Amino acid sequence: MKNKYIYYLSVVIGGAIAIYANASEQQNTLILILGIVFLMFGIFKIQSTIPSKKEKETFVESEPFEDEEE
Repeated sequence: MKNKYIYYLSVVIGGAIAIYANASEQQNTLILILGIVFLMFGIFKIQSTIPSKKEKETFVESEPFEDEEE
C-alpha cells in the first residue's frame, strides 16, 4: 500500500521537475530527462496496478445459440 503513494509522489515530482527544467530560459536537458523518467516510472507502476477489463469476472453465464443445440 505504501508503494502506491511512492508511485503517485514519483509522478508529481517528475512532472514538477520536467516543468521546472522546461520553463527555465536555459533548458537543462539532463534535468528534463530525469523528470520525464520519474514521471514515466510512476505512471507505468500505477498503470500496472489497474486490472484490465479482460480479467474482470462476469456473473452472466453464456447460453448456447439455437443453432448449436442438438
